[in-house]
Amino acid sequence: MLFSELNLPASVLKSLAEMGYEQTTPIQEKTLPHILDGKDVLGLAETGSGKTSACAIPLVSKLDLKDRNIQALILVPTRELALQYVQEVDEVSKHSEAVPFAVFGGFDMDIQKAKLKHGVHLLVATPGRLIDLIWNHSLDVTHVKTVVLDEADEMLKMGFIEDVDFIMSCMIQEHQTLLFSATMPKEVERLSRQYLTNPIRIELNREQRAPQSLKHYFLNVNRDKLKNLIGYLENNEVSQAIVFCNSRDKANDLFKRIQNQIGSVEIIHGGLDQDRRTSIFRRFRQKKIHIMIATDVAGRGLDFSHVTHVINYDFPVNDESYTHRTGRAGRMGREGTALTFVNKYNFTDLKRILSRNTIEAHWYGKKPNLDFEKNRKSYHGKQHKNLKHRHKPRNQNSTPKKS
Repeated sequence: MLFSELNLPASVLKSLAEMGYEQTTPIQEKTLPHILDGKDVLGLAETGSGKTSACAIPLVSKLDLKDRNIQALILVPTRELALQYVQEVDEVSKHSEAVPFAVFGGFDMDIQKAKLKHGVHLLVATPGRLIDLIWNHSLDVTHVKTVVLDEADEMLKMGFIEDVDFIMSCMIQEHQTLLFSATMPKEVERLSRQYLTNPIRIELNREQRAPQSLKHYFLNVNRDKLKNLIGYLENNEVSQAIVFCNSRDKANDLFKRIQNQIGSVEIIHGGLDQDRRTSIFRRFRQKKIHIMIATDVAGRGLDFSHVTHVINYDFPVNDESYTHRTGRAGRMGREGTALTFVNKYNFTDLKRILSRNTIEAHWYGKKPNLDFEKNRKSYHGKQHKNLKHRHKPRNQNSTPKKS
């Protein structure tokens, strides 16, 4: 569907054209008409499917610009997502007089209060900071017409569900509720039942959770991961890449070892202060950083439109981590490459990931025997059984032989 076929304001259509948005993604095509119609929506879609724009476009289109009160409230789990969301709204609304704003912890409260007092149409917020503003600073949310719960499963994982319940209890006026999530655990299902009224349920990830424009490659490595990483970056056309590690220590170690060998490399993890993290994300989006070494703080929800490659230097800790890491490339139909380093101890987990995510695996070099772990256990089991027969314990009551 073309955006021009929808009943959108001319200012929004002009912005979308400048952003290069002509045709809707599947999640946008299925949600936009219902959101514009004022219906509650429960949307489940793969990462990188265009969920942010699926909300931003209709919300900006529905604003009453003469009313300087908060009319749309978007809850997100992290500061980075809040900044990303408000940036997307800024782009969509740049030819209108809409005023979007983001509030989150780690930023001067007085500045945020002054901006809110001046008038904000659309507010993006993390739960903790929003509750502080409501409880301690009497933020008025009684004019909110649409509430968006974005990345609901991530908010559950980060322990924000009680905060979400409190915020929703403040919405005593009639309003529209939109809930977006990549997965649907029981507590998120409970949120949808409690706060959505006859929602339109849209599921685009029931059968295929991995972006279909993304190609998944695997490389069987042992102790030479660093050599393989440098070789891959030097010998392939990598426009921009995120290299994932499983911990801050591993990320810092890789950064120290690689920064003098690969140009334009930076590191991001949860231990950095907010100003530095924001600066790194901004420079990365501006393509001033070529390679970003990251922990999973960068693996969920963030939209880096220029990323061509994701490299799992450390094998992901679970299926969900694999899905969200690799989803940083191949976003919104763009082609992307995911490369994962594996060794024999990852084979069982890898088989499960390939099966659950319906991934077609491509291998650099010889494809290993993924039943190694099963065969290894079977082999050691037989060896242990043979040893038991060959070395029966001596009868404790028998007299030991003299040497």
